Amino acid sequence: MVLEDPASGFVGAVTNHEKSGGMWVVELEDRRGKRRAFPLGPGFWLEGKPITLVPARGPAAKVSRTNSGSRAVTGARAQVAKPSRIWVEGKHDAELVQHVWGADLALEGIAVEMLDGADHLEDVLTVFGPSAHAKAGVLLDHMVPGSKETRIAQAAMSQWPDHVLVLGHPYVDVWQAVKPARFGISQWPHVPRGTDIKTGTIEALGWGCTTGEAWSHILSRVRDFRDLEPALLGRVEELIDFVTSPSSITVS
Repeated sequence: MVLEDPASGFVGAVTNHEKSGGMWVVELEDRRGKRRAFPLGPGFWLEGKPITLVPARGPAAKVSRTNSGSRAVTGARAQVAKPSRIWVEGKHDAELVQHVWGADLALEGIAVEMLDGADHLEDVLTVFGPSAHAKAGVLLDHMVPGSKETRIAQAAMSQWPDHVLVLGHPYVDVWQAVKPARFGISQWPHVPRGTDIKTGTIEALGWGCTTGEAWSHILSRVRDFRDLEPALLGRVEELIDFVTSPSSITVS
């Protein structure tokens, strides 16, 4: 269960309950790993409704994890999407983020949308209208010094300071953020400038398939966060933290 303590505003999954100092307490862990203990009894909210907690009977359930490595919350419902959003460049980026972080994003009520290319970022954000209660997190490919994507990111964050965070990985395409060892190779092939990165990769590896088939093969090899490069993992986690920070959550 994911519970809220309205008095403090703390929201977290139930991780343990025990007797302490002659009274029952429940331990909650938020998505950043911070834990707090509260006395059992009335005063908690579950899915927007007040509840009273009582000690559970029987053995504690085994802890399970989501694909991102977060603690899985059994029985929790996906929240209605909050105003804040995460944008990625294209379909493959979106499918990879959903595959690994989908359970976390559903629990937080954060939708992932596509830009269809970094060049559309300014127009998309102008329509969206970033604010303190509607933050925009953006994941771009090829974020290296001097790249077009880096210049686009800097311009967006200058125009909407505090409400827009644009991060990225150094790879030309998100395909390369999947560890090559999952395909029995030491590194992804070098594709010459001017050659489409996806087409060049397929040809160099001799896969003899379409781009869609190649991506389906790549995505099927991603079991969880451990199959992704740290350069992507850290950036996505930062974006999720940014758009779920307290200032971006509205209270109805």
